[in-house]
Amino acid sequence: VQLQASGGGLVQAGGSLRLSCAGSGLTTSDNFMGWFRQAPGKAREFVARIAWRAGRTYYADSVKGRFTISRDGAKKMFYLQMNSLKPEDTAVYYCATAAWASAVVSDYHSWGQGTLVTVSS
Repeated sequence: VQLQASGGGLVQAGGSLRLSCAGSGLTTSDNFMGWFRQAPGKAREFVARIAWRAGRTYYADSVKGRFTISRDGAKKMFYLQMNSLKPEDTAVYYCATAAWASAVVSDYHSWGQGTLVTVSS
């Protein structure tokens, strides 16, 4: 499995960005697609996940109502639309896949390279 994340950048607080993750070589063990983030000096944390087939979503409380995860099965892409961005959203964002629904980093077995999101105040 290969995942390629893109779409990061610099944005002012209150602005929006859309991250994309292109997947290739996906198998039956890639049932859930997740986004995680890691701020400088902090542990990697769960942001959102989506069930690849059913489309059910789940969000961390810190982003609920501001971020939306989605997928395009035909294109093997999934996305993270981020609105009302805050300086505390600044982090490297990673896409990843897992076999089961989880918010735990170690349950995700394939990872993209990360894309930096910087939110200025």
